[in-house]
Amino acid sequence: MSSESPNEIISQRRVKLDDLRKQGLNPFANGFVATATSGEIHAQHAEHDAAALENIEEVYTVAGRIMAKRDFGKAAFIQLQDRAGRVQVYVAKNQVGEESFELFRKFDLGDVVGIKGRPFRTKTDELSLRASEIQLLTKSLLPLPEKWHGLTDVETRYRQRYLDLMVNPDVREVFKKRSQIITLIRDYMVDRDFLEVETPMMQPIAGGATARPFVTHHNTLKMDLFLRIAPELYLKRLVVGGFDRVFEINRNFRNEGISIQHNPEFTMMEFYQAYSTYEDLMDLTEELICHLAEQVVGSLQFPYGEREVDLSRPWQRLTVREAVLKYSDLDATDIDDREKLLAYSDSLGMELDRKIGYGKLLTEVFDEVAEPKLWQPTFITQYPTEISPLSRKNDQDPTVVDRFELFVVGRELANAFSELNDPDDQRERFATQLVEKEAGDEEAHAMDEDYIRALEYGLPPTAGEGIGIDRLVMLLTNSQSIRDVILFPQLRPEAK
Repeated sequence: MSSESPNEIISQRRVKLDDLRKQGLNPFANGFVATATSGEIHAQHAEHDAAALENIEEVYTVAGRIMAKRDFGKAAFIQLQDRAGRVQVYVAKNQVGEESFELFRKFDLGDVVGIKGRPFRTKTDELSLRASEIQLLTKSLLPLPEKWHGLTDVETRYRQRYLDLMVNPDVREVFKKRSQIITLIRDYMVDRDFLEVETPMMQPIAGGATARPFVTHHNTLKMDLFLRIAPELYLKRLVVGGFDRVFEINRNFRNEGISIQHNPEFTMMEFYQAYSTYEDLMDLTEELICHLAEQVVGSLQFPYGEREVDLSRPWQRLTVREAVLKYSDLDATDIDDREKLLAYSDSLGMELDRKIGYGKLLTEVFDEVAEPKLWQPTFITQYPTEISPLSRKNDQDPTVVDRFELFVVGRELANAFSELNDPDDQRERFATQLVEKEAGDEEAHAMDEDYIRALEYGLPPTAGEGIGIDRLVMLLTNSQSIRDVILFPQLRPEAK
């Protein structure tokens, strides 16, 4: 590691910057066109030995950042990093000319350069480029962290993501896979005749999920608006309008806590399919996620943390009640008795409101005793109607709804249900939520009269689902925190 302090290094680079300008050279040049990437060079010549490369006349034009440099006096090797990876470049005085070489010797790690050169293999058989031209494109004024020293603080990595991406290939790979996952999802849905749409991110009524919204104000309209907590009610309006299959890969905003699983701004894929049920969506979800795993990971079995996930179908299916019975020491008599269930929650230290309804109580106990144990993919069904204001009641048991949530590695990954399309039932449930909202529940739904009006025109029998993209990317990249899969996660203000 260099013995020079960061401030000394920065001062030296500032001096170099001034010298370049005094020489009439632009340290932030423009107009250089790279026609190849490091990846293309490796792909085209991976099988060529030194003798074969001697016969190749093609000159490659590449550009990237200097990530390493070994100086041997009249020649040097650099590692050039571009969007596709790295390639070694050999820069010699007798190849680029004395003037260019003397300028090159003043280049620093982190500088962005343009190179022209032919491929060859070194004595150690490493595929490299022999530079015939080299040009400084951007002068770097701040030193790179040396072999990751100086960037060990996790929050600094998130805050200075540009630096994290620059020096950590594994981080870049995560975000390449994230892009691949979203593209695969989009292609999968379009191939099944779903129409991709866009719905408002600022909404006059916060609805479609039980969550606390962010509030903003529109000056011209003189009205408060809410950053959307979900696109659900708008997407179902589109189904009413005749778009039987719609989806949106959308950003949602919820004014809630931050954790390794939660970011106030997050990405979901939400979709609706007319003339289907939540059971149809369970099959679709299994197929989609297995398809993603095979394409991104290459297998249905892969590590997550210190354990393994197995996505082999069919996935386990349990009701909320069955899951509580399976993962607690309650028996069937206890679980159906509200007072015994409440006493059991007390024994777990849950400290719930004594007036809590049975359905919400059962779900809270499920969250405590069952959810963390659902490591392998599991569909949980028959959620209480009490906590599902937009779901269709089950025909055989109206105390529960036709809904599922998908859990993998102990966390929720998707939520789906057969949609409530009875406008009178929907109005009653909104009214119940409104009472809870007025009593102080900031996550309860408001009354959406226009949505009810849309239902009165007739919503076909429909099933809908939301899949958390961030958590899905976490699963398929073995990332333990949601901050590892969001390029710029929300953080506290930087300490001065």
